[in-house]
Amino acid sequence: MLGACQAPERTADAALAPHVRAVLGAPVPAPANNPSTPEGIALGKKLFFDPILSANGQVSCATCHQPNRAFSDGQPLSTLGITHRPLSRHTPALINVAWMPALFWDGGARNPESLVFGPLTHVDEMGTDLRHLVQTLQDHPTYPAAFQRAFGSDSITSATVARALAQFTRTLVFADSRYDRWQRQEAGGELTAAEQRGRHLFEQRCAGCHTPGLFTDNRYHNNGLDRDFADTREEGLRQGRYRITFDSADLGRYKTPTLRNVAQTAPYMHDGRLATLDDVLAHYRFGVQPSPTLDALLQQPDGPPGIGLTDEETADLKAFLLTLTEITEAQ
Repeated sequence: MLGACQAPERTADAALAPHVRAVLGAPVPAPANNPSTPEGIALGKKLFFDPILSANGQVSCATCHQPNRAFSDGQPLSTLGITHRPLSRHTPALINVAWMPALFWDGGARNPESLVFGPLTHVDEMGTDLRHLVQTLQDHPTYPAAFQRAFGSDSITSATVARALAQFTRTLVFADSRYDRWQRQEAGGELTAAEQRGRHLFEQRCAGCHTPGLFTDNRYHNNGLDRDFADTREEGLRQGRYRITFDSADLGRYKTPTLRNVAQTAPYMHDGRLATLDDVLAHYRFGVQPSPTLDALLQQPDGPPGIGLTDEETADLKAFLLTLTEITEAQ
């Protein structure tokens, strides 16, 4: 189901093609202590698809970050981990993470390197003891040589595991949708009249948070899913960004997800509660809940909160969102 043959081939320069530079800028961001190399990326890709990383040897990173779903998993709350218990948050797609200054729904990871340790060690995801994992990889017939090629030493550490995985995830670049080709005035980038109307609506009503290019502003917003944020279970996972900052202004605020490949990443929201794009659009039309931290862009002085759209405008906006599906990776 999740064969590695579905994963795009990546090199250190894979994300520097002209069409990527035109949309996202170049070079691809990477820290000085973990520059991308072909050897590091190849090792990271091998690790990403290898269930050896999990405690039971059955769950890989790709189990929940599936290439054919834009590196998401299609479940509201994933049950694909080692215990099959549902997680508390929806699995985010791994799209253009190299440009993300923080990761997870609350921004709890500052970079792809630190992101790795969350799912690796979570009891319901991969459940790994890092010391045991390092020893397992060290005893493996091929991994020590691969780490030697990537990092100049066959002595494996949890840090080099994270560095390799981060190098691979930074190659998961998406910048070649039909919208992108239209923007670059390339063949295959034609937009219909409905899609153009939807584009104008998007720029007027949605781009304040889903900024074109990345189609996220990399910030945190309360988009009116709930009124009450008093649930403190699981270290405040249901309180949004507040879990990290302890600032009451961040109650109910979650990181803006990218809308690239949005047609492939259902269901939606931090808890996967909205099953379809139609449900998402209906939420913004009719379902926004008022609260003290509701984003200002959704507050209406002369009416209920939300985004005012007619049925025709809603159809046009949906048509535009469907143009954000990657052409190259969809093949």
